[in-house]
Amino acid sequence: MKTSRRFFLSGASLLAAAMVAGRASAQDVIGDILKSSARGNWDDQFDARASEGGKVASTLPIFSPQTVAFTEQAVAQYQNIVGQGGWVEVPATKKLQLGVDDPDVVPLRKRLMVAGDLSQSAGISTAFDSYVDSAVKRFQLRHGLPADGSMGKYTYAAMNVSAQVRLGQLQTNLQRLKEKAGTLGSRYVLVDIPAAQVEAVENDRVVLRHTAIVGKIDRQTPIVNSKINEIIVNPYWNAPVSIVRKDIIPLMRKDPDYLKNSHIRLFAPDGSEVDPMNVDWSTDDAAKYRFRQDPGSENAMASVKINFPSPDGVYMHDTPQQSLFGKMMRFDSSGCVRVQNVRDLVTWILRDTPGWDRQHFEAAIKTGQNTPIQVTNPVPVHFLYLSAWSTGPGVVQFRDDVYALDGASELQITSSL
Repeated sequence: MKTSRRFFLSGASLLAAAMVAGRASAQDVIGDILKSSARGNWDDQFDARASEGGKVASTLPIFSPQTVAFTEQAVAQYQNIVGQGGWVEVPATKKLQLGVDDPDVVPLRKRLMVAGDLSQSAGISTAFDSYVDSAVKRFQLRHGLPADGSMGKYTYAAMNVSAQVRLGQLQTNLQRLKEKAGTLGSRYVLVDIPAAQVEAVENDRVVLRHTAIVGKIDRQTPIVNSKINEIIVNPYWNAPVSIVRKDIIPLMRKDPDYLKNSHIRLFAPDGSEVDPMNVDWSTDDAAKYRFRQDPGSENAMASVKINFPSPDGVYMHDTPQQSLFGKMMRFDSSGCVRVQNVRDLVTWILRDTPGWDRQHFEAAIKTGQNTPIQVTNPVPVHFLYLSAWSTGPGVVQFRDDVYALDGASELQITSSL
């Protein structure tokens, strides 16, 4: 597919972290290294900070005026790179890693130098030394990849996207930033879809960051601008018709006990409960019924649901499938957003709701009873699409254009491998 500059410039209407929730973000790690006065051993600092646990280190919201300014600088930087011929392609034929001595390390070093991941003083050689190892990790963090220092297929694919295409991606996302930066309110929740990350922002500072799971390519998470008005503890889960048709009916054809084992009950339009054994599962007629899963450990939303008005019927929630948060590409939901450590976020949302501090919230979960809570001061929530940005001098973040909104097929790395 030929890249269209028109699509780049037109745009479409987040977070820098590439670490698991609760850890310092990629932006924080890189920023600390760049600002350090002891740049001579920056590779050692990088490894130490990249594995450091703790609270949010960088408090700059991704949709802030400062991010706009840094991204404008990044556009100028990449225009200069493109004007000088871009960067070399790195042969994707070997799994290069620390300790290897190979001719392909030469173009790798050159590529890393052009984007600023490797200092020019490191020189050109065939050795994959500690400096190259740290530079590859820095590159991986900037692209939302596991920072293992090894040149695998995803790292090669991200590295061999041309400078021209990356420039276009930055220009497209700069327009998205300009449209929303500084307009989201003084206290809000932001979901950046391509980064699969959540920010809780208050008074222009990020107070919480969470790893998220967002919609699959064929069940996309929509753009949302709403207000969180309800928290449901121990929620019932009402299966959307799309999931009933695509997932539940086929599962019932294979396993007649699926609904029983999953604690899902069937209700007719008049509210009466229906015995699954009386339903003809060979057709799609069952889609006319309501499929409701009881609260409990098997519930698709686990302990809590975060509600807000949405024409698409989406919401945020907990999940019993915690292992999914450790995946590199977290695009596994049917459109809703699953949030790691969601109880921390809910506690923050309920801060001004009388009677619902963390202790009472946890106690309500333990009862196992369905408990709706009306949020006293509804909190704005925004689901936005940002796949390229900068929140520091010389540090540019890129993510996979998972929903193909940036206008270049080269940016849809996940679906192409």
